[in-house]
Amino acid sequence: MSILLIPFPDLNPVAFEIGPLAVKWYGLAYLSGLLLGWVYVKWLLKQDRLWPYGKAPFGLPKADDLLLYMTIGVLLGGRMGYVLFYEPAHFFANPLDIPQVWHGGMAFHGALLGSILAIVLFARHNGANPWSVLDLCATATPMGLFFGRLANFINGELWGRPTSVQWAMIFPGSDGQPRHPSQLYEATLEGLVLFLVLLYMTHARGSLRRPGLIGGTFMAGYGLARSTCEFFREPDPGHWLTLGPFTAGILYSLPMIAAGVWAIVTALRQPPQDAANAAR
Repeated sequence: MSILLIPFPDLNPVAFEIGPLAVKWYGLAYLSGLLLGWVYVKWLLKQDRLWPYGKAPFGLPKADDLLLYMTIGVLLGGRMGYVLFYEPAHFFANPLDIPQVWHGGMAFHGALLGSILAIVLFARHNGANPWSVLDLCATATPMGLFFGRLANFINGELWGRPTSVQWAMIFPGSDGQPRHPSQLYEATLEGLVLFLVLLYMTHARGSLRRPGLIGGTFMAGYGLARSTCEFFREPDPGHWLTLGPFTAGILYSLPMIAAGVWAIVTALRQPPQDAANAAR
């Protein structure tokens, strides 16, 4: 059966060069996600009405410190997650390759663990409710996911499984088969759709007044979105957790979904912490 292929756009992974320094879209994606998330976090902190008892979990100046904590958590966690979850044999044999993040290789599940540790440390240091800090960071995380998946697409990496759909693409460096542009599926579900769901919950449902509800929804929502997209994404070759149609990405997401559901149920069992209940 003939299909209408969409040509893969001729995109240079290098966004621009400054002398000998080559700035890649991959790095700009992480930077854009962190900076836009930081702006969004500061905007949310200004809206006391959204928060438990009508007060943000910490002062606006501390948002700069949170950005530093999260940047370190994302970079270290994401890299070590990739090293341990996906390519341990290679990196144990070539430990000098571990810090070479400019060649790519970040794992979201590792970045999540690093971020949670950063959130706990930040909350302890600043006397904030860690659940509210988690909620705050969760609202902004889909921005980074959106840009990160677009960067995967630009790099022509993490492509999809062979398919006959009319929007299939032949990616450079692949075996020449038409494949799903699964990076765009992930950008849509993990990034755009999840952001809009959380935006609705924070501003239309007052969900930030139930600490843990937004964070739990993000974890469960991401796990479900990632698992769905994994059925269209080419499995990591030779990974021991690739079992038939199930991939390492799906199995790594299952604990996220379970933890997210637990956080949602726990948050819903508590009354909303609105300003009217502040004196009770």
